[in-house]
Formats: sequence, structure tokens, C-alpha cells
Amino acid sequence: MAQRAIREYDGKKLFAQNWDKYFKGLKYPFESVLVTSGDELKKKAEEPGYEWLKTKPLVAKPDMLFGKRGKNNLVLFKVNKPGDVTLEDAAKWIDEKRNQETTLLSGQKGVLTHFIVEPFTPHSEDEEYYIAATTLDENYDVLYMSAHGGMEVEENWDKVTEVKIPINASDEEIEKLIKENIPADIPEDKKEVYANFAVNFYKFFRDLNFAYLEINPVVIVGDNVYLLDLVARLDDTAGFLMKDVWGDIEFPTPFGMPEKSPEEKAIAEADAKSGASLKLTILNPEGRIWTLVAGGGASVVYADTIADLAGGVSELANYGEYSGGPTTDETRFYTETVLDLMTRQKDPKGRDKILIIGGAIANFTDVAKTFTGIIQAFEKYADKMKDVGVRIYVRRGGPNYEKGLKDIKEAADKLGLPIKVFGPETHITDIVRMAVEEDKAKA
Repeated sequence: MAQRAIREYDGKKLFAQNWDKYFKGLKYPFESVLVTSGDELKKKAEEPGYEWLKTKPLVAKPDMLFGKRGKNNLVLFKVNKPGDVTLEDAAKWIDEKRNQETTLLSGQKGVLTHFIVEPFTPHSEDEEYYIAATTLDENYDVLYMSAHGGMEVEENWDKVTEVKIPINASDEEIEKLIKENIPADIPEDKKEVYANFAVNFYKFFRDLNFAYLEINPVVIVGDNVYLLDLVARLDDTAGFLMKDVWGDIEFPTPFGMPEKSPEEKAIAEADAKSGASLKLTILNPEGRIWTLVAGGGASVVYADTIADLAGGVSELANYGEYSGGPTTDETRFYTETVLDLMTRQKDPKGRDKILIIGGAIANFTDVAKTFTGIIQAFEKYADKMKDVGVRIYVRRGGPNYEKGLKDIKEAADKLGLPIKVFGPETHITDIVRMAVEEDKAKA
């Protein structure tokens, strides 16, 4: 399972969009905006439906995939006393934070670029509850519940109730399991509301294919439920099935990490629209060893082997995978993206570049079909590949692999591209050894 974090704003938006389906009888006053500057916040306040930004006390905080914002002094909820933050205060604070580098207690450094702004919710500490759910393994999820939410939940983890829930449990079984394990210290007058929320929270988590979902704290006042702080990760492998439910959701780069390149963003967008898995991370654009690897596990094995045999990672240009039965067009697009990056410049020392087309033995991916996409990309980039001196090493097995290997060998020969082709009789990473040894021999 690939887990991808989403912004707090997007998580709350998913709750709001699905609230009536899952949380009948409870109310969620969803008022939230995501902005990148003080000016954007003030402009938002002039739009219909966002008048509350000018009339209610506000809370502002970064929304960039890191936690412990309170402990990092990155939650604006007061100027002189809790609940006195105005629109002007929030806009000024946002601009101050975005115009300086921020260092977290964890040591992460970066510039804050996205902020979530919401109304201040008056409440007492004893109204703060905790709830979270996560996937455990192929058989169980786990639901965590506590009457003691807030910043100190980790210090009070002994008060958290854990409930293992079989992933194939019926709605009735889920309800029984959760209601039997509601923390005893939830106040009697809140138990029924908390239990109903917890049962439907888990169903929401399960149905929307979250991998992790945490609300801390969740404040319950009467029938109103306030989701004050949210952390969420989605199961990326379900993205193709959930695209209508998730909508155009963003998977942002975590705080402190470099922004994705246009090519990485393009592959991520293609991945989001596909039932296959398309991943690309550029490690070193000037590296000489590029990979087109089928399979997430294989991509790790190839990256480790290249780093081991090439004397480090400096020559490894990219990391990623195409797998899960991509179409010919998807494979062609993925390959063209890699070849475009690979052929932009020659090696300053005049050395060849190496293209590793690797993979284990596919279970269901049609090797010939995906190789047709690679061949189409070769035909487009052949002149550039020859200009920068690309040598190609192929190792693949799986359905229709004989035809795939034959086709790619014939196509490369016809285009004048140096290529060596091997099937499953060759060890999965032996082409890396061959490539590195021949590279050293040519030096």
C-alpha cells in the first residue's frame, strides 16, 4: 500500500462533502479556507459565503504535512487572549511567517507557503477528544479512541483504547466492536454521541480508502462536532477507483523538501488518472545511469544494486517505476519523460549514459504491450539518444516477454541504438553489473 499525505484542509473538505452520508444526526459547521498569503485571505473574505472571516475570531496555522504545530508555536489563536484574532491579525501573521525560513523542533527547515484559516472554537480541555484509524495489515484496521485529546495525547497514550477491526467486518460487527470499547472515561452525557461519531468515522475511513486518519482534538458540543486538527494519508493504490470521491485532491510535497519538477508533476498527474502505478523521482539530473523499472520492489533492488556497484548514488539519475499493467500510451509517455531528461545534455567528460530497463517476472503486465510504448519513445528520441551516447540494458520476464524482448532488440538495432537484451534466465540485477563493468572498461 502506498500512503500519500493530504492537507488538513482537503481532509476536512472530504468530511464536509460526505457528512450527510455518514454522520446523520450530527452537525459539522465546515468553515475553512486554504491560502498562501495575507492578501489572498483578505480577498477571500470579500467572496460570498466567506463573510465569517470578517465577523468571527480566527485561528491560522500552516497546512504543510507536519504535526506538532502548537508545540512549534505555529498556531495563531490569540493576540492578547484566546479568541481575539481578527482578519487583519491573521493576514499579518501569515505574511510574517511566509517571508522567513522556519525551523521546526524536529530540525526540518523550509519556507511556509500554505495556511489553513478557520473560526476559533471556544471550548474547555475536557471537551477535547481523540480519534484515529489506521490500516494494520492485510486482515485488520485499528481504531484509536480517547477522552483525552489535545497536544499531550502522546504523553497520555496509556489512556487510548485500541480496537482491532477485521477489514471484512459487517456494519453490524463494526458497530458492536466499537460500542463495546468506548473509553470508560468519556462523560456519560457524551458517550452516545461519541460512539455514533466513532462508528461512522471508521466507516468513512474504510470507504474512502484512507490509510491513516486522525482527529486531535475532536470537540463535541451538543450535536455539533468540531474537527479542530486533522492528519490524513490516502491509500494511493485506490486512487483510480476513488477519483470521483476524492475529486481533484492534491498530494503536496512535504515541508522542507524541494518542490517537484514539472516532469515529476506530470508523471504524478498521469499516475492519478491511471489504474497502473507511475512514479518518478529525479535524484540527479546530471547522473549517467537512468532507469525504467517495472515494479516498486524491483525499483528498490535496482537502485540499491546501482549504488553498490557504481560506488555510490552520484551516478544514479532517477528512481521510480511503471507497473500494474500500464497501457502502451502510458508507458510511452513515461519513457519519453525519462528520455527527455536523459538526453538534455551530454556527460561533461564525454562518457556514455546507461539506460537500465529492468524488472522481475511480471504476474499480469503484458511485457510486449509495455515494450511497444518504450519502442515508440525510442523512435522519437533515437537521434538525441545517439547524440549523448546512450547504451541500453534490458532484463524482463512475464506474460509475452519473448515477443517484447524480440521487438525491442529489433527496434533498437534498426534505430542504431546499442542494446543488450536478457530474459528471466538472467538474474534480475545482472544487467547492472554488465553495464557498470563495460563502463569501467571504456574509461
